Amino acid sequence: MMRPEVQAAATKVRRPSLLRLLSCIRIDEVCVLQGAPVIGALFAMADFSASTLLAIALLVAGNFCLVAHVFVLNDWAGIHGDLSDPNRAARTFVARGENARRMGTLALILLALALLLFNLVSQASLAIALMIAALSGIYSFPGIHGKGVPLLNSLLHLLGGPLHFLLGYAALSPISQNSVAIGCYFGLVFAAGHLTHETRDHDGDLQGGIRTNAVAFGKRRTFLAGLFLFTVAYVLLTALALHGRVPTVFSLAIVLYAVHLRAAWRTLQDGLSYVGIRRLQTTYRNIHLVIGLAMLATVPPW
Repeated sequence: MMRPEVQAAATKVRRPSLLRLLSCIRIDEVCVLQGAPVIGALFAMADFSASTLLAIALLVAGNFCLVAHVFVLNDWAGIHGDLSDPNRAARTFVARGENARRMGTLALILLALALLLFNLVSQASLAIALMIAALSGIYSFPGIHGKGVPLLNSLLHLLGGPLHFLLGYAALSPISQNSVAIGCYFGLVFAAGHLTHETRDHDGDLQGGIRTNAVAFGKRRTFLAGLFLFTVAYVLLTALALHGRVPTVFSLAIVLYAVHLRAAWRTLQDGLSYVGIRRLQTTYRNIHLVIGLAMLATVPPW
């Protein structure tokens, strides 16, 4: 049964069908995940030629379609749980007047476009894109639904994070030991952020019967596990800087960690409320946005 507020929102939709469908893509979250491949490409870039710029343009377009596919697939597969969650119901594609069949078709089209674009970039990038799509399928697809398998869901994010960085790196250069080490930073942040996300959505997932880590192990333990992975990410970035793997300025990451730790402590004191965790997410996303922009600004010259 559709909630009354969701039904009301759906009946107000009057946009043309295609625009309505495209509006169901979580553009804000898709944009957040554009940074890692671009940073990877810039770390791998050996020159500033027209062919290099074309490869980066194709990479950005392909990654946009790939990440959009990941989120659309997740929304399509998890619609029943989302509709039962009062914090998410009004933001679902159903509330926007769309249906599961059209969302499923959109997910397939986005994946096809992504693979077509990556095939034009490099065979290595195409292979990594296929791996990311496979991890997304394991995470979201009904019957497998790795999202509802504790620990497996975090493992999928730990693996997926480095792949997003290597997706860009492989577009311009063979994968190296150093690129894998840098990619691990993104994997740790990706997994840590998702554990925090699970903590935030604990009540809705519990009600919807989704056995996330937060549901299986409790909100506090899951939150602290996410904080631990964030800590490891900051330490790794600092160590990479001290060993000359990334610019020395990133040895100051520990200062940003202090800001993150203070915000996390305040969230714990607030009882891990939905609003408190949303506030923390804004804080650490801004921190890692600053780190990402610093990586772009200090990338080794070709």
